[in-house]
Amino acid sequence: MSCASCSTKDGQPKGCKNNGTCGTDSCNKLTVFDWLANMSLPNGETPFDWVEVRFKNGRKEYYKNSEHLTLSIGDVVATQASSGHDIGIVTLTGELVRIQMKRKNVSEKPEELLKIYRKASQRDIDVWSEARDKEEPMKVKARQFAIDLKLQMKISDIEFQGDASKATFYYTAEERVDFRELIKVFAREFRTRIEMKQVGFRQEAARLGGIGSCGRELCCSTWLTDFRSVSTSAARYQQLSLNPQKLAGQCGKLKCCLNYELDSYLDALKSFPKTDIKLKTEKGTAVCQKTDIFKGHMWYAYEGEWMNWHKITTEQANEIISLNKKNEKVASLEEYASDLIEDTKNEFENVVGQDSLTRFDSPKRPNRRKNNKRKGNPANKKAGAPGTPSPNANRKKNKRKNPQKNKNNAPK
Repeated sequence: MSCASCSTKDGQPKGCKNNGTCGTDSCNKLTVFDWLANMSLPNGETPFDWVEVRFKNGRKEYYKNSEHLTLSIGDVVATQASSGHDIGIVTLTGELVRIQMKRKNVSEKPEELLKIYRKASQRDIDVWSEARDKEEPMKVKARQFAIDLKLQMKISDIEFQGDASKATFYYTAEERVDFRELIKVFAREFRTRIEMKQVGFRQEAARLGGIGSCGRELCCSTWLTDFRSVSTSAARYQQLSLNPQKLAGQCGKLKCCLNYELDSYLDALKSFPKTDIKLKTEKGTAVCQKTDIFKGHMWYAYEGEWMNWHKITTEQANEIISLNKKNEKVASLEEYASDLIEDTKNEFENVVGQDSLTRFDSPKRPNRRKNNKRKGNPANKKAGAPGTPSPNANRKKNKRKNPQKNKNNAPK
């Protein structure tokens, strides 16, 4: 899927007019917005002749534009490979490439300089597309071969080189795997050069993609580029329950988002005393039971009275600890905890407000016709007992009962 600005015309790519920000498949998920695209260089400076090229599944490489080709974001180019050539899409040009190379510690003078040969022709694109169509059925067969050989590994993806001369098999495994026999089976079955490359479980999840427990797309498959190690201490600092079903992501490892707010928690915990420090009072020794990082409160309980907790602030706890270091004791924790008594009268206030829950139900209107029939119409009543029929009503009843008599009495 791609947008109209990234599509091809007459077999040639038109390039991305949105600088890689349209969010479609051809514009890479990890593409950097080229905010220097419309700026001209100062006089006397030559443009940076390195280009960032993306391949399948977000793999990026940096190539030197030695031929001084006019390249823009979205162009399909043929690049140098170890043997043959590869096909990729240009994702960044200009001065931002220098910044990206510096950020990723890529040297501008490598031992083996990789170059861009040319813009991809229609024949190059056709060969590349045919090779890409073979990857999915090959992956199914490759997994079956690994199962037949009883190897503890999983083939996660296959990537063909642009000229279809080599296939790279990405796999995940818990331990070291001897796949020499597997490579022989692959070479005999697929008739191409084989390269095996092991990836981590986080990288596999980034390749496959999916929806996380937060309801959004996985961070590793949308914007996250570097995968840092996540330990259970990150969950302990944030006072999360060590439940592996909740803390583990789709990759089976701890969620990367546990590291996002860890620095904020560590900064907040600097003002907290260590929880293993006991508070010595004249009433007894108190032990920390719970902390509230957001409000800056701590709960302590006396030894032997574990059911009664006393809430104090971090400043009060540090004050008591400093007095204990001077061999001084406070009377009790109750005198500190009494300052934190809060008014809880409105704690269970109606969240809906003062409105009734049936405020949208329309009240029933009284049926006036039925009331008039029961009580009679007061406009036609004369003085008398309430509810007595009027003389006009009796005349109408007589007319209905004797219609023939009325005809005889009619004037001729």
